[in-house]
Amino acid sequence: MGSHWQGSNRRSELPSDWSSRRQAVLARDGYQCTWIESTSQRCTEKATDVDHIIPGGSHEPANLRALCSWHHSRKSSAEGNAARLRLSMKRPKPRHPGLI
Repeated sequence: MGSHWQGSNRRSELPSDWSSRRQAVLARDGYQCTWIESTSQRCTEKATDVDHIIPGGSHEPANLRALCSWHHSRKSSAEGNAARLRLSMKRPKPRHPGLI
């Protein structure tokens, strides 16, 4: 019995020059995570990942930011959970076999 969740295929959708874009965003953001904590303080961890601010959006610098792996994973997980919830709400509820 396998998982129905396939994971993200986002990596295959990245532009061919992603490596240089990624390095430019990390440098622009000072190689520091840009996540703002609830205390209005910026995360102090080293940025290792580049995140699309608007998921599935543009690969332009204005839609990209540097995050530490923990915040990137947390954000991606929340987005995935929200997408699965939206999908499950669109599916019709299965009918009970005894009522068919």
